[in-house]
Amino acid sequence: MKTHFTFFRGKNTTAIIFPGWPGESLESYILALIAVFLLSLVVEWLSHARLIEPSSDNNIADGLRQTLMYGSRVGLSYLVMLAVMSFDVGVLLAAIAGCSVGFLVFGSRVFMRSKVGHSNMDQTDLPPLKC
Repeated sequence: MKTHFTFFRGKNTTAIIFPGWPGESLESYILALIAVFLLSLVVEWLSHARLIEPSSDNNIADGLRQTLMYGSRVGLSYLVMLAVMSFDVGVLLAAIAGCSVGFLVFGSRVFMRSKVGHSNMDQTDLPPLKC
């Protein structure tokens, strides 16, 4: 197995996240790119999700749900990072495209329901990623 330490282009990536995955076939490589795209999309969705309805009487349960969502987002973000560390240009572009489309759909003003004020963008369950 050849390890790359510079970006390369090709379908012969043999270790994106797991050893031996996606393999040598073009179909497996395309499936891996779709998986990285979707993984990045889910990270953006979790970053902008409003899934927890705050209850004033149970802050502990709300905090635990928020912590579980945060841990999930961090774990998925690290998986995307590991995929990009395969140094495959296609994987990098799939990760960037997934994050970009995720932001367009879940974080930008394009699909906001309310046009009055922009304070809705700050009311997510999780704090923004700070890189």
